[in-house]
Amino acid sequence: MPIPLRQGARIGWYLFSQKVRRREKFPLIVELEPLFACNLKCNGCGKIQHPHEILRQRMPVEQAVGAIEECGAPMVSIAGGEPLMHPQIDVMVNELVKRKKYVYLCTNAELVRKRWDKFEFAPSPYFSFAIHVDGLRERHDESVAKEGVFDEAVAAIRFLKDKGFRVTTNSTFFNTDTPQTIVDVLNFLNDEVQVDSMMISPAYAYEKAPDQDHFLGVTETRELFAKAFSGGNRKRWRLNHSPLFLDFLEGKVDYQCTAWGIPSYSLLGWQRPCYLMADGYTKTYRELIDTTDWAAYGRGKDARCNNCMAHCGYEPTAVLATMGSLREGLRALREQG
Repeated sequence: MPIPLRQGARIGWYLFSQKVRRREKFPLIVELEPLFACNLKCNGCGKIQHPHEILRQRMPVEQAVGAIEECGAPMVSIAGGEPLMHPQIDVMVNELVKRKKYVYLCTNAELVRKRWDKFEFAPSPYFSFAIHVDGLRERHDESVAKEGVFDEAVAAIRFLKDKGFRVTTNSTFFNTDTPQTIVDVLNFLNDEVQVDSMMISPAYAYEKAPDQDHFLGVTETRELFAKAFSGGNRKRWRLNHSPLFLDFLEGKVDYQCTAWGIPSYSLLGWQRPCYLMADGYTKTYRELIDTTDWAAYGRGKDARCNNCMAHCGYEPTAVLATMGSLREGLRALREQG
């Protein structure tokens, strides 16, 4: 089961309560970035292009927890940068878990075993490690621009699972990928490493990313995933996505972006309009929701959105579509159960 039953029930109740309260915009999961610094220089990421004075900063635990409590999201994805470079990342995770938030700690895994004794993490149904794996050894190491990272990521996954932690992976795919490279890495993670679940997304063209030549367009994305999902792979893999989002990836349905569904909070504040674009920042979540022109974004509205099919914009749309349809809700239970 990609999504634990307890978590699925909690999120379903949360969505139902938003509908009862007639709230039009609310967060499903927050992308929390307590730092931008990283120990790698991935070709497709623009986060470490921030000035050095910003890269040296670390978000206080109280500030991070306060932002999550303000917005009320039931889930938190802690990213960066590399979160394990934050000296109090364990305290931050533990405080959020204490508040019964579902926490995904996203890491490239290079520091998991090296710094393990510096932290006090404990297995919990509210806590998962999310390990970055973009392909098998050669492809992944090329993506992160450093040899040996794939092997360390696999070792870290096994290390964490042996200690009783829930481990998921996140994989980003580029136009250098083929259906077979996707099949190969997901087969490996699903069958050999046996991670608890896997998240996938086509790469988005960060404006400051060093490599601007290998991002996927909409047509390329649909063709790539339709072929990768064929032959029963999609049902066999433990994918941590709603069925409708997977339909969207392979072109069976089309949606508009729901950027407010997965807002981003970082050292600079609440990022407008989403994790992938920075059109300014607000100090509070309410200011983000009330003062952002949400209708100005999306394919056909903003040129920067035209090739985006990323999880952070379209998974919320798919989740809301699932909750609004009895048939799709039953389908989600059947396919993810």
